[in-house]
Amino acid sequence: MIKIKRFTIVAMTLLMGLSACNDLLDLKPLSQISQADYFQTETDLQLFSNPFYNNLLDKSPYDLQSDLYVCQNLSDIMLGGTKRTVPASGGGWSWTDLRRMNTLIAYADQCKDEDAVIKYTALTRFFRAFFYFEKIKRFGDVPWYEAELGSADEELYKARDSREFVMTKMIEDIDYAIANLPDKAKETSSPYRVNKYAAMALKAQFCLYEGTYRKYHSLNLEGHDYKYYLEQAATAAKNLMNEGVYSLYSTNHPESDYLTLFAQENADPNEYILAIKFDYGLNIYHNATAHTLVPTQGRPGLTRKMVNTYLKKDGTAFTNQSGWQEMSFIDETTDRDPRLAQSIRTPGYTRIGQTTVLAPDLSISVTGYQPIKFVQDPKASGGNVDRNDRSTCDLPVYRYAEVLLNYAEAKAELGTLIQADLDESVNLIRQRAGMPNLDMNAANANPDRYLSDAETGYPNVTGANKGVILEIRRERGIELNQEGFRFDDLVRWKAGYCIDQSTYGMYFPGPGAYDLSGDGQADVTLYANGTPKPDVTSGVAYEIGNEIILSGGNKGYIYYHKNIERTAFDEGRDYLYPIPINERSLNHNLTQNPGWNDGLSF
Repeated sequence: MIKIKRFTIVAMTLLMGLSACNDLLDLKPLSQISQADYFQTETDLQLFSNPFYNNLLDKSPYDLQSDLYVCQNLSDIMLGGTKRTVPASGGGWSWTDLRRMNTLIAYADQCKDEDAVIKYTALTRFFRAFFYFEKIKRFGDVPWYEAELGSADEELYKARDSREFVMTKMIEDIDYAIANLPDKAKETSSPYRVNKYAAMALKAQFCLYEGTYRKYHSLNLEGHDYKYYLEQAATAAKNLMNEGVYSLYSTNHPESDYLTLFAQENADPNEYILAIKFDYGLNIYHNATAHTLVPTQGRPGLTRKMVNTYLKKDGTAFTNQSGWQEMSFIDETTDRDPRLAQSIRTPGYTRIGQTTVLAPDLSISVTGYQPIKFVQDPKASGGNVDRNDRSTCDLPVYRYAEVLLNYAEAKAELGTLIQADLDESVNLIRQRAGMPNLDMNAANANPDRYLSDAETGYPNVTGANKGVILEIRRERGIELNQEGFRFDDLVRWKAGYCIDQSTYGMYFPGPGAYDLSGDGQADVTLYANGTPKPDVTSGVAYEIGNEIILSGGNKGYIYYHKNIERTAFDEGRDYLYPIPINERSLNHNLTQNPGWNDGLSF
């Protein structure tokens, strides 16, 4: 998941001041920490906690595959079946960072600065809640540890605690963090350091996850029910909203604001609650721009299913009009939600700061729907931004738009949503995009057929709020595209079947020349398999069935993965990951997750 070069880690270390901490740790092993060596000053606490940022925050959310976004080589999750196996070790079952957290909490009060003790204890408890959220998502029940343990401690070999117990402890941690972390004004490194609002955002996020997971998986545990967690999510999000310190980025240019937000060098401090800093001068990079521009970096593309979910500019469903299934690329991208043209190359597209019109490049995008989110001005990064690992736009961890979506969804799933809730959440996002408001009554009176169809949507959404829940999910998929949420959303909604849906791309009615940029010139010429390659005066020629595969043979949707063997999502297994074999061999109290066979029996 985290793809960051060694030199990037070093640069991040320099930025956050980790080198001094690492030097100290090299002098003595962690097990020999003493009062005389560490935790005497606020600087000690900061240096010891800095690795949490680098180790835990995802630096490449933009390339995670799902039913809405695929690459040339499908991920193991997308392939399914035997591509997902029980690992001998690793597999996300790592506790090193937790041990560091518990060490800091145990020794923090050795610092003479009481305010620093409270601040960095709160920061560490934020990251402990963050850490356990990832474990809960991945494994379900996991052992809870809140004290530093040595290799001989029997507690290391205990059974897994229930997710209810772990969630209760996570809420204790995050509530402490909310109460004791600095606010935005006092955290001068905002949005690159955790503050109380990041803690609110995390609480809303993991409580929404747990509430919807329990609701859609019909998971009833002793303790709290799903409604409790949804109420916690809604309250945390609303408290953040009521603080009035964050807002959506807008320059009143809906045709460009969404694109600019993610491509600019520095995170917008009004919308980004927590961001990961990248910097050309410090050689701190990621790979988002090259990922979508260099043919060896994945050849990503949005799926046709994703593109179909974007509404028309007037707020009506694209899939409600006649002939939508076989529209040309120019026709299907005309008069759509402006975020579509800020998420993929559409007719008339130019790079930021450039004037040359660029068509989608089928040699770089396997669906033809070529992503442009996080693609920077080519002059950025010293003019090297198009090279591998040279992107410098800051990446979001929490942003205000997600908080608004979490609030609306929690209220809708609870059945307490009213139009006023939408007006202060989802509709603010739509207004930034230049889209009409979502009307709750209209949505519930006529739920979108495409979003509820078993082939393209969520047939398990029912009840009086079915229509508005589907619309909130639509908005979530569009607004949070390429930000790393999709697979987790499918898991909590018990919608793993979406993984099995076809990874179609743009439509072609057969051999011929096609204008994709809108300039009247052919950008792509398709010719039938086995026929002579035509001479073309513009664009690129592709042989159908060889250089480009269509779903219907000589016509249809681009279907790059048509001949790739995939196995259906296993509803009884694939919502959780397996416990590694070596871990279960060492600790016989660890039970394996359902459906995973590791050959061990004890």
